Amino acid sequence: MQILIGLSLGFAALAALFAGFAVRAFRRRRWVGTAGRSTLGALFASLAALAATLSVSTQGYRALTAEEVAMTVTTVPTGLHTFQAYVEFPDGRDTTLAVRGDQILVDARILKWRYVANLIGLNTQYELDRLTGRYANIEDERTLERTVHSLGAEKPLDLYDLLERYSLLRLLVDAEYGSATYVDVTVPARLEIRVSTTGLLVREIPLR
Repeated sequence: MQILIGLSLGFAALAALFAGFAVRAFRRRRWVGTAGRSTLGALFASLAALAATLSVSTQGYRALTAEEVAMTVTTVPTGLHTFQAYVEFPDGRDTTLAVRGDQILVDARILKWRYVANLIGLNTQYELDRLTGRYANIEDERTLERTVHSLGAEKPLDLYDLLERYSLLRLLVDAEYGSATYVDVTVPARLEIRVSTTGLLVREIPLR
């Protein structure tokens, strides 16, 4: 993230510098020099905007270099096909969700960048997407009420939306995919939802 911000500021400074050169050449009626410097200024301005856009749009996504805890969930059954999920995020946020189902299911979106994107600080990233209740019985899954809670953070720009709109950005993407994991909720339990380069997994840890 700091690399992207630095690149954005650097490109912006170069854009301003070449804009100044272009103005000076224009005043001296050097048309070729004006055109060349204006083109370079516009190029650096575009690169500054791209770096700034990537910096903003990756807010909420976490860089993934090894297995790490994406969130911790304490589950407490409250009745037939119902339970409470107390969710704790690594950044200190927490929330309590009412869920219908026999199992807790968490899914995430994972994005792998190509080598050239790694050079500017874009490593494999992920964002938690949803927490859902899942019924063990298929017929229950088809007929009973389902609950879906969003886990994504609010942000002014979303990286996946930008990838859909701008094909140029997709040249930097190696792969994007979803990953999900679920576990039965039969007794009170404390679970770590972990994410690795192969996807999500769940581990039970002692109740506090």
